[in-house]
Amino acid sequence: MTDKPTPADWQALADKEVKGRDLTWQTPEGIAVKPLYTAEDNQGWDPGLPGFAPFTRGVRASMYAGRPWTIRQYAGFSTAEESNAFYRRNLAAGQKGLSVAFDLATHRGYDSDHPRVVGDVGKAGVAIDSVEDMKILFDGIPLDQMSVSMTMNGAVIPILAFFIVAGEEQGVSQAQLDGTIQNDILKEFMVRNTYIYPPAPSMRIISDIFAYTSEHMPKFNSISISGYHMQEAGATQVQELAFTIADGREYVKAGIAAGLDIDRFAGRLSFFFAIGMNFFMEVAKLRAARTLWHRVMTELGAKDERSKMLRTHCQTSGVSLQEQDPYNNVIRTTVEAMAAVLGGTQSLHTNALDEAIALPTDFSARIARNTQIVLAEETGITRVVDPLGGSYYIEALTKDLVDRAWEIIERVEGEGGMAQAVAAGWPKAMIEEASAARAARVDRGEDVIVGVNKYRLKDEDPVEILDIDNQAVRQSQIARITRVRQTRDEAACQAALTALREGAAGSANLLALAVECARARATLGEISASMEAVFGRYGTQPTPVAGIYGGAYEGDARWTRLTDGVAATERRMGRRPRMFVAKMGQDGHDRGANLVSSMFGDLGFDVVPGPLFQTPEEAARLAIEKDVDVVGASSLAAGHKTLIPELIGHLRDAGRSDIKVIAGGVIPAQDYQFLRDAGVQAIFGPGTNLITAAEEVLRLLGHNMAPETETAE
Repeated sequence: MTDKPTPADWQALADKEVKGRDLTWQTPEGIAVKPLYTAEDNQGWDPGLPGFAPFTRGVRASMYAGRPWTIRQYAGFSTAEESNAFYRRNLAAGQKGLSVAFDLATHRGYDSDHPRVVGDVGKAGVAIDSVEDMKILFDGIPLDQMSVSMTMNGAVIPILAFFIVAGEEQGVSQAQLDGTIQNDILKEFMVRNTYIYPPAPSMRIISDIFAYTSEHMPKFNSISISGYHMQEAGATQVQELAFTIADGREYVKAGIAAGLDIDRFAGRLSFFFAIGMNFFMEVAKLRAARTLWHRVMTELGAKDERSKMLRTHCQTSGVSLQEQDPYNNVIRTTVEAMAAVLGGTQSLHTNALDEAIALPTDFSARIARNTQIVLAEETGITRVVDPLGGSYYIEALTKDLVDRAWEIIERVEGEGGMAQAVAAGWPKAMIEEASAARAARVDRGEDVIVGVNKYRLKDEDPVEILDIDNQAVRQSQIARITRVRQTRDEAACQAALTALREGAAGSANLLALAVECARARATLGEISASMEAVFGRYGTQPTPVAGIYGGAYEGDARWTRLTDGVAATERRMGRRPRMFVAKMGQDGHDRGANLVSSMFGDLGFDVVPGPLFQTPEEAARLAIEKDVDVVGASSLAAGHKTLIPELIGHLRDAGRSDIKVIAGGVIPAQDYQFLRDAGVQAIFGPGTNLITAAEEVLRLLGHNMAPETETAE
């Protein structure tokens, strides 16, 4: 009989095998992950049982053994007719719920005929301008039988009003409507930027929706508190977890302040998390989120245990998808989907393999949907509740995430709550620092991305993508808006809009007033403008972080050659080279633009970070005013074929063709020649190494980089 080996025995054997090399892994969250966990790592930690407080192991006792998660694919593109046909095909193939993606014009409260949205209509989601569009979107889809999730924040009032009226005209009462509206404006001010109004009236809108749905829509979730866009913007999982729970706390406090009973509306709050490639971290994150939410709601005075359950939708990561060797994305999505399921999500969207460059085709969407069906039907994952529960590693990681996230949550609360923190800007800065550090690790090859910075193919086969004819969609939408305005009772419509404007100036419920506007066939832009007349339209100026990217490259020979090149260019020009990073159209995703601004600033460029939502004419005017040498046009929402050529035209008309225009972001390779023909001098697609991009920009400015310069692998 031999003695049972101890952790010390294991350590001695492991040291011998790896010759003393430290196997501890430092995660981006600052967590030191050991190579071995034992029961000793979980002293004092009790995750409880599924279905019981604090719900760490799941909100339902039976979880998937009783009923699998809901397959809820997020989709919307082009027109309401096209999206409706897509939804019906997916529902026939096994999808169980709908999740609607709206185009950026809709998100930002503009009708499709507005001059600011020429390049945005129908490109990154479906265009919805009126109740008529909403009725077409759900034609043949009974809203008394279908759960519908709508990702909408800025124009949440008109969109929800249109949904309510579309249901009524289908014969479905408000009490029968089932689904979720995202309605999470704080994270828009932090990362996604599809806001319309300033923070204070935006928070009022959320309270009004809580009040209206509590009274009229008992089956409807009045908010989906989203961490997804934080992780997509570069947040670590600790940051995503902490700021999402803190946002939720702020919304509950706003509901209480509006006079609502916490237990009347808390059960209709839901969450939305990103699931990235750090498999076990993502599993533990969902378990930690449920633990933290139970703690927060208990502190806020909830009495009903159902009020303390964190129910969540998850979506696999968009940022993890790569343009290079794109079939690897099927593998990435499968791994992320498994993490979401093993973490206990209530519903799930799986991204398609081509979404790094375009909206999904029917082919890629089928693979994405079937990924979930295979997991549910073939793997046995649904047979056991919380199958990773009790894992020494998972439980230790869950506890560590709870503790680290709680530190940030307490800091937020100590500084006056999440609205105050967002106004101060430190959560956004924290996320951008994490994003820059991640980009530097990828560019240096420290974080491996297969097919991008390691195991790169010499030749890439083209992938068929979905291309939306933006101009055709816009013209069809304009025609429908015209018909709506010609056939409505104009006096009744204007009276409803006036009542909404007066209600915004007073204290009336804005959703109730907007429902009347929708019944009178007011358009989305008209409803938004009525509130904007009182609240104003909000805008921010990007302030990129400094020193993070450059600090990661300190002492690197390639970085030194670049900084020497920038210094040489400065001597030749008599001033530092100047770059304007432009964000045109209504796309508020600014991670890429901020990374470029941060990195080129660290190199020694004078960087002009442009305001969001510019028109090409405004961008050209600012480039000339600032006397820049290069305009870097960042595109993530497929408006590049419209907006960038127009920018070049305005520069040319002003006699400044010497200003070089480069393009970066989500640009399919199939569009490169079109942009080159339009005058774009360099194109940097998804996954571009920023060091390589900087070398090319210096060459465009006339600096001959040393021949020994490395190229990206």
